[in-house]
Amino acid sequence: MENVVKATAQKKKGNVRKLTSLGMLAAISIILVATVHFPLIPAAPFLEYDPADVPILIGTFAFGPVAGFLLTVVVSVIQGATVSAASGGFIGVIMHIFATGSCVLVAGNIYNRNKTKKTAAIALVIGALVMTAAMVVMNLIFTPIFMGAPMETVIAMLIPAIIPFNLLKAGINCAITFLLYKSISHLLKGE
Repeated sequence: MENVVKATAQKKKGNVRKLTSLGMLAAISIILVATVHFPLIPAAPFLEYDPADVPILIGTFAFGPVAGFLLTVVVSVIQGATVSAASGGFIGVIMHIFATGSCVLVAGNIYNRNKTKKTAAIALVIGALVMTAAMVVMNLIFTPIFMGAPMETVIAMLIPAIIPFNLLKAGINCAITFLLYKSISHLLKGE
């Protein structure tokens, strides 16, 4: 009986730590998107880089793809209602959930199967590619609505702006995640 009580107490403590860590990562993500953003592609200065996905990816590697996806949804909704309300609104929320969510689910599932440095690198590369593909789809669907531009204009922006921007943004965020994750994962998990 005593062992059951100890196991239950440890599980509750672990759940509190996980929830606290995810909340902290969400807050860091919102702060990053509010304070660090700049254009990457001169041809499209409205496409701005931000490192907000780094804490989400770190949370994904630490707690799994489902936790990472839920973190993506929470951050996207908060970001869309506050920091990015004027620029993206509801469409921005949907695009962020779809793009970051696809990266998180793919990279998180790959990494979850074999938690090695090599697998992490492979997972992040594939995640960045999937995210870029997701943003092509999302831009084809929502940019004509959001910008009031014809589909031909969006298609013309794919090669010179949309694809390079998303490859760079996802690539930079995945590279930063790769460099930071192992050094801070023990703090998140309490190991």
